[in-house]
Amino acid sequence: MSRIQLLSPRLANQIAAGEVVERPASVVKELLENSLDAGATQIEIDVEQGGMKLIRLRDNGGGIEEQDLPLALSRHATSKILVLEDLEAVNSLGFRGEALASISSVSRLTLTSRRSDAPSAWQVQTEGRDMEPVVSPAAHPQGTCVEVRDLFFNTPARRKFMRTEQTEFKHLEEVVKRLALSRSDVSFVLRHNGRVIHQLRPARTEQDHERRISSVCGPAFIDQALSLDMCAEASGLRLWGWMGLPTFSRSQTDLQYFFVNGRIIRDKLVAHAVRQAYQDVLFHGRHPAFVLYLELDPRLVDVNVHPTKHEVRFREGRLVHDFIFRTLHRVIADVRPEAAVSSAAASLDGGQAADPAPGIPGINAQQFEQGRMPLAQAPLGGSAAAGSSSGSGFQSDYSPAATSLGAVRDQINGYGALHVSANGAGGLGGPGANSAQDAALAAAQAQGEVAPPLGYALAHLHGIYILAQNEQGLVLVDMHAAHERIVYERMKQAYETEVVRSQPLLVPLSMAVSQNEADCAEEQAAVFQRLGFELSRMGEESLVVRQVPVSLARGNIEQLIRDVLSDMLTYGQSQRIENHINELLGTMACHGAVRANRQLSVPEMNGLLRDMEITERSGQCNHGRPTWTQLSLNELDKLFMRGR
Repeated sequence: MSRIQLLSPRLANQIAAGEVVERPASVVKELLENSLDAGATQIEIDVEQGGMKLIRLRDNGGGIEEQDLPLALSRHATSKILVLEDLEAVNSLGFRGEALASISSVSRLTLTSRRSDAPSAWQVQTEGRDMEPVVSPAAHPQGTCVEVRDLFFNTPARRKFMRTEQTEFKHLEEVVKRLALSRSDVSFVLRHNGRVIHQLRPARTEQDHERRISSVCGPAFIDQALSLDMCAEASGLRLWGWMGLPTFSRSQTDLQYFFVNGRIIRDKLVAHAVRQAYQDVLFHGRHPAFVLYLELDPRLVDVNVHPTKHEVRFREGRLVHDFIFRTLHRVIADVRPEAAVSSAAASLDGGQAADPAPGIPGINAQQFEQGRMPLAQAPLGGSAAAGSSSGSGFQSDYSPAATSLGAVRDQINGYGALHVSANGAGGLGGPGANSAQDAALAAAQAQGEVAPPLGYALAHLHGIYILAQNEQGLVLVDMHAAHERIVYERMKQAYETEVVRSQPLLVPLSMAVSQNEADCAEEQAAVFQRLGFELSRMGEESLVVRQVPVSLARGNIEQLIRDVLSDMLTYGQSQRIENHINELLGTMACHGAVRANRQLSVPEMNGLLRDMEITERSGQCNHGRPTWTQLSLNELDKLFMRGR
């Protein structure tokens, strides 16, 4: 082995470039961050051949002093931090002082800049081979222009790893999109081979911000997104932005943008919290879409983790995880048909939608009775079946907060026995049911009253779908999926109000674990006990399980505990036990829900609609399938070309 030698500046910069400059998109990211840190409000990017031939970025930022231009191309030269305390509370996007030096070492770079108080602009040029900067006067308005030509011209091996021009430009465009979302107050123009790809105006109002998001993420996202109010704050954390409805899911994670203090990140803790929030409303294998902004004290997050600055480390990871999860979970839970119908009405009326009322007082016809479905009613038969024909047998004072799992099982049995009399006035074949329904709705509208969000049932289609009429048009409901969600949510409420029953193991289960896992189990003993487990530590690297929840007694207890401990060590908490319990409850709800081809009377269908309106997450079943959809009168008219 040869003797230790000091690397030349050129070689050191090219080594650093391997970390910072991966492809043209990396160059654009570093240059854009510098422009934003300089206070730019207008940025233009010109690209040729996907960025391999030319990247030119102009801004109207503060500019660079003449004497600082050569220094700007040196390693570890920056104006953003001076002392260690600055590094512990970084407010800027860039701070390492490596980007320009790394870029100039693998390209032909020209940097032109002028400060507002300078009489003229100055220019510095370098080429990757000699790294000798040449400074000369130039003509340029206030701001900075960085021109990067022939990227990787002196590192052929790296150039061979580049993809096609279109692929490289797609990566570069994605970087511009991310930073355009992080700073909606800045205008961006992106051109490729002389053609304008994006021209984004600055956003000054909430509507402008939504327009920016629509331009970047597509109009479909903003049309099907939930807005988080600016008031989601706790413990010095603030979360706001937009999250897609569960029905607007993706096959890939290509529409997920999460910003921490304006910096785009991809963090496993954040991803886990979001995934947990969407857990039982997304179809299997699908991914949510979101644009979210987290703001917190810079001292509580470490951005000096990776050269690309895509990863961060939170000092209070468990607090951040819990805050994100609970905020998103509550927003999803609060989605009701009322909100969706009101939103649709607003878009049709130009924002003049009326506030839906819980029901229409004054409609006393038995077939339109709006009582909730008899979840606590025993299996129907005999006189109960006779009562179904008139609608009076389906009144219930049931409260959503069930008291026990036994009561919930009775509710399921009651649903399972629902049927309809073939000749009843309230049944599907009842004479004049639909015309009476129309008359009732028309009378309510004439009196200025508003129908419930999901309207009133009209008919049953093939024993699968409920057809209902509201003020906006036609509502289609998947009967089984909707009922499955109702029963599932009530079973969860019942389980949460009960003390979890535990079952002692005849032979205690011994587990060999790591010392960290044993320490975690000892610290979280109260959490395990609340969930029905009794764990005790028998040594430095051993645990003994003495009791387990009755509902999980037949499962793989050892693997479950190992997974829980792994989650707690990684994310600060775990939902695995609750998820296993919810999975069992979901299976029970699925088997207990009203099955297809079971005919319901109009009062029963109306009862199901009313229950949907008060149930959390009623827009999706336990498996993530949608439970209902709205067809407006305009959409129906288009199907039949009315008004043309």
